[in-house]
Amino acid sequence: MEEQTTQKNASGGHMTSTKELKRVLDRKDLLSIAIGQTIGSGVFALVGVGIGMTGRSVSVAMLIAAVFTIMMDIPMMLVSGTVRLRGGFYTQLAFLQHKKAAGFYVIVHIISWTALAMYAISVSQYLLDLIGRSTINPGLVSMIGKLIAFAVLTIFYVTNLFGIQGAAKLQNAMMVCMTLGLTAFIVFGLPQVSPNYFTEDFLTSGLTGLFAAGALLTWAVGGANVIVHLGAEAKNPTKDIPVIIILATVIIAVFYSLIAVVASGVLPVAEVAGQPLSLVAAKIFPRPIYVFFIVGGAIFALTTTLNASLGWVTKPILQAAVDGWFPPFVAKIGKRYKAPVTILTILYLECLLPIFFGVNVDAIANLAIILTNVCFAMICFSVANVKKVVPDLWEKSRFHVSDRLLKGLSIIGGTVCLLQIGLLVMVGDMNWYMILSNLGALVFALAYTFWRDRNGNVNMEISYEEA
Repeated sequence: MEEQTTQKNASGGHMTSTKELKRVLDRKDLLSIAIGQTIGSGVFALVGVGIGMTGRSVSVAMLIAAVFTIMMDIPMMLVSGTVRLRGGFYTQLAFLQHKKAAGFYVIVHIISWTALAMYAISVSQYLLDLIGRSTINPGLVSMIGKLIAFAVLTIFYVTNLFGIQGAAKLQNAMMVCMTLGLTAFIVFGLPQVSPNYFTEDFLTSGLTGLFAAGALLTWAVGGANVIVHLGAEAKNPTKDIPVIIILATVIIAVFYSLIAVVASGVLPVAEVAGQPLSLVAAKIFPRPIYVFFIVGGAIFALTTTLNASLGWVTKPILQAAVDGWFPPFVAKIGKRYKAPVTILTILYLECLLPIFFGVNVDAIANLAIILTNVCFAMICFSVANVKKVVPDLWEKSRFHVSDRLLKGLSIIGGTVCLLQIGLLVMVGDMNWYMILSNLGALVFALAYTFWRDRNGNVNMEISYEEA
């Protein structure tokens, strides 16, 4: 393992550090962020894709996705329940594996979170459906959609500049409306599901298609583990974070499965495959409730994900900047609200590119899912080293298990991640452009990591501690 030291700037003073972040998030805040992060692009942008892969058995695929997710999350929980990780998974790789693994991770992390644009683009699609695309000049639809996505991204970028606590309060308010909207979709829709739900258009691509859809939908069901990145701002990270990861994942899995039943069971599969939930919502709802569903359900679900993401995506990048993987100015934190202003701005500008260049949601999702699973595999495999690196803390951990079980859970979690990548490449709707884009991102991340380290810029700060 690489020895970590405290990063200093050229003048000899301490640089901005994740130690300066305010520890204000309690269990309620973490649960709200975990659920808000998870409910979003998955259910509103990927359910239709899942229906196209496996038909009405997409509801079962949701539960399979939850099993995949929990199998990946368990190794991560062992570590997050043992130490405070101020840089999230970046910190975990830095002290359990190697500094280059951490550097590689953070570059892939930045590239994959171009996915923030996906949420803003999806909001614009639902708003256009609400307004009525047919009422807009066809030549203006694309431009208006881009302007809406730009406005949505900008609003939440500015919100997060005022710090994590303000963003968490906004998150809680939107969560109430979102839950009511999605619950209404289930309540109004279940009575209208076809009585032949389990006999028509079920397992349309066999078991392989079912499990491939499950792999894809981990992007929908998964997401609660991102609160690991909030370890620096959580009041009791080792107590709260592991509990919230499991609780949020189970709640979301059941909720999503019921939504998937309605999404795939009311109208013929041929009509809803690849389509957003607004198509079914227009069928099952009276107009006033349809409007509430689009605004309070679909749009708030997507915006809570965008808001939550902007709150945690920055933390590994911040720690990496402190450690020297990026120039020092990247680590700048606002004096009043302690928000990582430079990183938020970089991510904001990065996500404007797919919005204004018209990149579709499927392409962004596939890039994000595969790159994320590569990182999660590394994270899971690194867990096996926790006893060797922090033996005292591991012995005191409430999640302490035997050496054999520790290694077994680590291997199982990492293997599940790699299996999902294989399923998506072999069975998913991926063309050569998408595959090459993923490979190109991984090669770039590797090259940058070795270049930055070889130039002597990297000096790792110890960013984990006993909570």
